[in-house]
Amino acid sequence: MRFNKLDLNLLVALDALLTEQSISRAAEKIHLSQPAMSNALARLREHFDDELLIRVGRRMDLSLRAEGLKGPVRDVLVRIDATLSHEPEFRPERSDRLFRLLVSDYTTTTLMPHVLALAYRAAPRVRFELHPQVAHPQRPLERGEADLLIIPTNYCSPEHPVDIVLEETFCCVLWAQSALTIGPMTVERYMSAGHVVVRPTDGEPATENWFMRPLALDQRIEAFTYGFASPAHLIVGTDRIATMHRRLAEAAIRSLPVAIRELPFEVPKMKQAVQWHSHRTRDPGLVWLRGLVRTAVGMMDAS
Repeated sequence: MRFNKLDLNLLVALDALLTEQSISRAAEKIHLSQPAMSNALARLREHFDDELLIRVGRRMDLSLRAEGLKGPVRDVLVRIDATLSHEPEFRPERSDRLFRLLVSDYTTTTLMPHVLALAYRAAPRVRFELHPQVAHPQRPLERGEADLLIIPTNYCSPEHPVDIVLEETFCCVLWAQSALTIGPMTVERYMSAGHVVVRPTDGEPATENWFMRPLALDQRIEAFTYGFASPAHLIVGTDRIATMHRRLAEAAIRSLPVAIRELPFEVPKMKQAVQWHSHRTRDPGLVWLRGLVRTAVGMMDAS
């Protein structure tokens, strides 16, 4: 099928080429042979009268025209996919649909067990893929690589709908035999202690940064880790402090020799939200899943 002299089948190849910036990886992504992908690139270059992918040493860079095409081409394909895959109704008891969610290990540890348990009761054949939160979570959403994001509101894209599903507070977690468990936790004691801090693998700032910087406080960081659940394990046997999400801290005290203390200063609550692509607002399956997440929040807190 052609539109304005362009074979529309080439749009899928173009999207893969612009995303992967590699003929071999693009071919693998959409299950084409490498010669077939090379032929597709040649036809695309002829249509756009532009190189699109330019070899620079051992890598391929996008031309200015290709950079301009990247977002619109992906948007068109996501819109087509949302239209063609839109079900008139979603019957969970009969569905074997795969849902792809972008989540942190905080969400995986606290909320997702309840989501999966609820889903299993209502839709035992429905499947889930949980992918790690990344530096720019809106990108996999806009590329159609994630159905839902479950992330703090400050990571959400302003371009797509958001539903805030829970609020989270923070607290100090200490080894139960630490000297810091004796007496009140003051700002001076907090700041003079060593800290275990989360720094995710994408290199984004540690969790504390968003509330420590406005307070003009500077922690003495003695250990970094990449997972939100792990600091409670890493302070055992030390006088260090971990500043953690309260739900994770309360889970930790059930299995570790740790204690919880209140932070000695005011910290804004984290607002955790569900976000989906605007083209898929009326997708019955995602409407069902968003409702399931809300129910799971109530189940999590009740337990």
